[in-house]
Amino acid sequence: MEFIKRIVKKETVFVISFLLALISSFIVLPSEKYIDYIDVRVLAILLGLMLIMSAMKRIGIFDRICAFLLSKIKNSRQLVFVLVMLCFFSSMLITNDVALVAFVPFAIYALKTSGLKHKAVFTVVLQTIAANLGSMLLPSGNPQNLYLYNLSEMGYVDFILLMLPYTVLSFVLLTLLILIFCKKEPVAKIENKKPEPYKPSDKLKIMVYILLFMLGIMTVCRFVPFWIFLAGTAVLIAALDIKAFSGADYFLLLTFTCFFIFIGNIGSIQAVRDYLQSLVNGREVLAGAISSQFISNVPAALMLSGFTKNYPALIIGTDIGGLGTLIASMASLISYKSFCVSFDGKDGKNTKGRYLLTFSYYNIVFLICLAGLYIIIGK
Repeated sequence: MEFIKRIVKKETVFVISFLLALISSFIVLPSEKYIDYIDVRVLAILLGLMLIMSAMKRIGIFDRICAFLLSKIKNSRQLVFVLVMLCFFSSMLITNDVALVAFVPFAIYALKTSGLKHKAVFTVVLQTIAANLGSMLLPSGNPQNLYLYNLSEMGYVDFILLMLPYTVLSFVLLTLLILIFCKKEPVAKIENKKPEPYKPSDKLKIMVYILLFMLGIMTVCRFVPFWIFLAGTAVLIAALDIKAFSGADYFLLLTFTCFFIFIGNIGSIQAVRDYLQSLVNGREVLAGAISSQFISNVPAALMLSGFTKNYPALIIGTDIGGLGTLIASMASLISYKSFCVSFDGKDGKNTKGRYLLTFSYYNIVFLICLAGLYIIIGK
């Protein structure tokens, strides 16, 4: 019972998706059609990329990159800029979730060590926004992009061109906020122990992980069969670092599977399908953005994709829909949890409240700006 309580509390989205799949299975009884519902290619690519990112994190690649950049810092504005842009650009390659897991705790440590604890709320909020928006640019940047890109059969370059205006505007807005609200305060020296040189075996691992990541990108671009990518990744990582398997988010894969079943079952009921299509068609961006506020953008993308073929609009809607509420993007909860753990003292309650207010304010501002850009350019 205690285990179930923990699952419900920690993996709420999965539990909801499971219940939806279960209820729908009483309406459309299980059959061999269920197998066709599940997009095995997306699940395989997601798992492969998660394993690679877990292995890279375990070997300390992200910590070393962050430590190197912080060693070049001269003032508070530079520090905040580096910490935020680390999330923005790295999320394009390692996903928004991994970027926040890797760099938010490091950012809080760096700010405290350098005497800039008062900038933690502003910095972590911008890091969260940066990770969610930087990940828009590439199909592999976040789970909903990968899924919708696979459905749309768009070209890789076409996807980038679709999201490039929103990514550029996001970068400009983040930069302006840092320039306006971050004065050049002196920074106390950040104590970073010089990491030990990599052993030859570690260098080999890094080379293998980089090659596997490149293979993953080629798989996303449909140049390599997904089963070759997953099999090669699983075998090599098992040989090099079996513990990396514990870092994959298996509940995310189960959530995808449950939503595939739910969407497939609902889509089999013609009357319901027609009604939902009439609601979504022509309003994909609005539907994606609004539904994301309540169920987060990954489930929104999975659910709405069954009732429209306008995938580019749905990609935009669910990507910018990651802004707004704290649950609009599940990645946002990662940084919030990290922040709460780091500020759990006497002033923790007030600091957490200030974080939520700041988070909501800036997310609404960014959401309005990106929605306005969509209205202007119309794509």
